[in-house]
Amino acid sequence: MTKDDKQTEEKIFTAATDVFEKKGLAAARMQDIADKAGINKALLHYYFRTKDKLFLAVFDKLADKMFRKFASIFERDMPFEEKITYFFKEHMTFLQKNPRLPMFILAEINRNPKLIELFLTKVNLNRIKERIAGDIAGKLPEEAVPHLLVTIISLSVFPIAAKPILEGILRTGGINYNDFIEERKTVAPEFIIRMLKQSAIESDEELQSDNKNHQ
Repeated sequence: MTKDDKQTEEKIFTAATDVFEKKGLAAARMQDIADKAGINKALLHYYFRTKDKLFLAVFDKLADKMFRKFASIFERDMPFEEKITYFFKEHMTFLQKNPRLPMFILAEINRNPKLIELFLTKVNLNRIKERIAGDIAGKLPEEAVPHLLVTIISLSVFPIAAKPILEGILRTGGINYNDFIEERKTVAPEFIIRMLKQSAIESDEELQSDNKNHQ
């Protein structure tokens, strides 16, 4: 592939990402993408024969961009508290720069559930669950780990995905949305860490109570 080919392909990817994120696969048109990229439609079809093929290429790249990097955080050799703090800071900052991405991925997977197979190639959820279970051993029962994982993701994604709603709600209280998000990067991991510590205390108390009852 020549340098010009690479530059043209990059322009197409950038344009297609913008159009697909705004309109979704069904409403997007190849002409929209060609116009956005500043090329003619025939050249667009030369690089990507169909809209579906271009969409899959874009979806694959976006899913990789959103999940692979952040899944690796849980593989790091550091205390769980530091992992959680780092995750929220990095993930929410990333989502601030790509605010349409979560809703785009969710909407397209709901439209075509088979896309979840492509999504799952980007991140080994079982591996993440195992690492979290190892990190917090003794603080939560193993069956609660999937709930913890979903809670972490929800606390990070929802404030960005629900920006139009939250902006209005926060405004009535005189709170600036961007200031709230910056605070959230600290408050959310602190909430998770406090929850785990409290759970560990309750688990110890329950164990001590059981031991006394059996004496």
